[in-house]
Amino acid sequence: MHELSLALEVCRLAEVHLAEAPATSLRNVAVEVGDDANVEVENFRFCLEALLSAPPFGAARPTILRCAGPTLRIAYLEVDDGRPDH
Repeated sequence: MHELSLALEVCRLAEVHLAEAPATSLRNVAVEVGDDANVEVENFRFCLEALLSAPPFGAARPTILRCAGPTLRIAYLEVDDGRPDH
């Protein structure tokens, strides 16, 4: 099940980002997944949901953005920095 190892790496990278800005909490992780990336999207989404529901993420949501080609990358991390939106 390589989707689990991919989800673990996405979470590791998100955790590194959160460590650089300790006053933030993660709300959403968006990942671009290409049609030729050899990823079972629903399995990957399930793995991300399970991992993001645990600490240190506290119920962050995964968003899968489908695209063409072999792409697999984090598109963005949505964080709550405690400041009101402008």
